[in-house]
Amino acid sequence: MPKLKTRKAAAKRFRVTGSGKKIVRRKAYKNHLLNHKSSEQKRRRLSHSTLVSEQDEANVRLMLPYL
Repeated sequence: MPKLKTRKAAAKRFRVTGSGKKIVRRKAYKNHLLNHKSSEQKRRRLSHSTLVSEQDEANVRLMLPYL
């Protein structure tokens, strides 16, 4: 069996939790156009990482075969 290639864009965006069962991602909408967003939204809702949904987890694992 040949080695599988990792999608490098996905490797930079996702990591696995300590147990190895879930995948963690950053939240969107915190890169630019931040002037009209409230401080609370930027600080509380967008700053923290969150888990990838169960529906998308299979696709992420295909992109990252050695995760």
